[in-house]
Amino acid sequence: MNELLYFYSVRGSFAYVGHAEIVRLARAYGRQLVHKPMLLSIVVPETGGIWFTERHPARVADSWRDFQRWAVWRGVPVVGEDPSNHYGPMELPSGLVVAAQDAVEAGQKGDLDALAGEILAALWRDDRNIADPAVLDELAARCGFDGPTLREVALKEETQARVFANSHEAVALGVIGSPAYLVDGEVFYGQDRLHFVEAALRDGASADRSG
Repeated sequence: MNELLYFYSVRGSFAYVGHAEIVRLARAYGRQLVHKPMLLSIVVPETGGIWFTERHPARVADSWRDFQRWAVWRGVPVVGEDPSNHYGPMELPSGLVVAAQDAVEAGQKGDLDALAGEILAALWRDDRNIADPAVLDELAARCGFDGPTLREVALKEETQARVFANSHEAVALGVIGSPAYLVDGEVFYGQDRLHFVEAALRDGASADRSG
């Protein structure tokens, strides 16, 4: 099965809005969705971007309106205002996704795509603290994982190194923010480009059949 690389921040608003759709597309076109949780604190400055809290208020307001509009468009429930838990530690929730991916690849039970979606939704739908171990244990159990075991792996040095490696890989590929998708060597930035992602997947499927 061909891979579809999925770079995103576990605190990314637009990653949340587009998550269900990229999962659907990966499954529809027989691609393995490879989760690459990354740190925007590395990706944004390394690619010449301006950190969100440093943007002009007009740009912040426009981004928030765009987020709300896309949420309606995709039928995704979201909080009514910027969540109180928007900013916070990245280590545990990012590492948890890496740990869950390794667990699934090792043949253990659990739905990685669902877990990533639940983490994003916990923040952007429910305004919960996704760095809280109790919250993550609950979400992990809901998706068929053992939360405490995942958390232990998530904070290991080698797991955290993977999150940093994902971030630097993203920069090297030309990813400029969250979410971004890599299809057959081509990067698509933003969940609003998912129709282009689908076209690329369709072209890839056609090439496979003709080959």
